[in-house]
Amino acid sequence: MISKEMEKALNDQINAEFFSAYLYLAMAAYFEDENLSGCAHWMELQYQEESEHGMKIYKYINDRGGRVQLNAIEKPQEKWENPLAAFEAAYKHEQYITGRINDLMKLAVELNDFTTQSFLQWYLNEQIEEEANVDGIVQSFNLMGNDKRALFMMDRELKQRQLSSDTGK
Repeated sequence: MISKEMEKALNDQINAEFFSAYLYLAMAAYFEDENLSGCAHWMELQYQEESEHGMKIYKYINDRGGRVQLNAIEKPQEKWENPLAAFEAAYKHEQYITGRINDLMKLAVELNDFTTQSFLQWYLNEQIEEEANVDGIVQSFNLMGNDKRALFMMDRELKQRQLSSDTGK
């Protein structure tokens, strides 16, 4: 059985994960509007991944005998100054999510909730990859500067992203 305190914290994280999905879908729409279909594709896959992360917590709460409570999802930003700004916002958001996961782990440790600590270990590892992936894209955009040809090439590269069935990537 999961404690009420951990149940509430995990329910809050479900909301954060679904907000993340919603944010990335908003970014995909922005990129579509900018005719950057590769960037849009990358963000659409990120949307799917974040939705899976939320559902994983949803199932965990249920498996532990808790009660899932879904709250309203905040409206995300819809437009960014340029593609770099959108990916910088994504990177900042991933850092925020990492902090939230760290806080969940601290709570699990305080509560001696070893099962939740084990469950959260996957998220801690996932956030390393999430931040590294987005940071790599930000660094590439920084190298490109205002070169439209480089943007075209980067957009084509981002269109190649695929999710693998075993990791959610």
